Amino acid sequence: MIYLDYAATHPMTAEALAAYAQAAALPGNPASVHAAGQAARERLEEGRAHVAAAFGVDPRTVIANSGGTEGDNAVLLGVAREWQEAHGAPGHLITTPTEHSAVLAPARWLEARGWAVSWLKPDAHGRYSPQELEATLRPETALVSIHHANNELGTVQDTPALTAVAAARGVPYHSDAVQAPGVLAVNLADWGVTYATFSAHKWGGPRGVGFVYVRRGAQLPPVTFGGGQEGGTRPGTQDTAGVYAAGVALNGAEAEREATFAHLSGLRERFMGNISDIPGLRVNHPADGSPKVVSVTLPGADGEALLMNLDLLGVAASAGSACSAGTMQPSHVLSAIGLSAADARASLRFSFGRATTPDEIDQAAAALRQAAEWSRA
Repeated sequence: MIYLDYAATHPMTAEALAAYAQAAALPGNPASVHAAGQAARERLEEGRAHVAAAFGVDPRTVIANSGGTEGDNAVLLGVAREWQEAHGAPGHLITTPTEHSAVLAPARWLEARGWAVSWLKPDAHGRYSPQELEATLRPETALVSIHHANNELGTVQDTPALTAVAAARGVPYHSDAVQAPGVLAVNLADWGVTYATFSAHKWGGPRGVGFVYVRRGAQLPPVTFGGGQEGGTRPGTQDTAGVYAAGVALNGAEAEREATFAHLSGLRERFMGNISDIPGLRVNHPADGSPKVVSVTLPGADGEALLMNLDLLGVAASAGSACSAGTMQPSHVLSAIGLSAADARASLRFSFGRATTPDEIDQAAAALRQAAEWSRA
């Protein structure tokens, strides 16, 4: 199998697997005061420190959780709760139609309960302008939530420019940055975000582990209640092994990030060169986006048939976000940038990783050519 679905999940690295096994063998609860508990606490905090170092922030601003979906919900619903309690009425949220469903769903949930939600308009590649954000802000805007790197297109936002607009009006800014680490530089202080969310399995860590960054001085009220773990923001016994393995994986990914970026850029250029003459093929991803992602449309083909044919030919790709897989509904991201429902259904996403080889790229390109012929027959 040629695995080209790294945007869905990055296989755990050997170093992360070894770190997980080591930490999982520790018997203690990291909240316990005895020696076994403190040994677990040391591993937990070591993992957190690796994550904080990679993002250029203080470890005390990094909250461990189960991943991007929990983090996105915690930020949107936590900030909304705080605003509504302080003002006695629903506020205003600004977000975009190309967000991951983990942002779209809580935004729509709030909208159904009286919140005003403004959806910024993307350009043809899914970018958002600071000028439009400035024009959309209101006195009652409680939060701006815009992803950094898009999971289906690879489009990278100018996050510092966007956060500067929000900051000038005193509005908190959240970035779903799940797709950035290991490929793109992540310096949260330079970005100027109030909140950022991450999933470890996107950089070779374990699934079911993630992090929320909360800038010093900002508040994030809990949306779940229990013990005092993670400063009371995310109660519940922490996954010591998962957090430690996530930190080890990110430490390795960050050390190789520049080489990875160059490697993926070469792979994407090679892949596009190999498939550019497929009849009718259209490119959706921007040339200056994350080199991990390729998005193409093959008009007249059926996306489900394309995926099945690629799978038969030994290539794992996707039709969009894995979190929406199985529905075969048109991608909301591709629809938002102007593709028709038929073209969105005829689109595929390929995403590469550090372990992807040029030979695999050549084989995958040949498989796509064959799959397109079968799907259009």
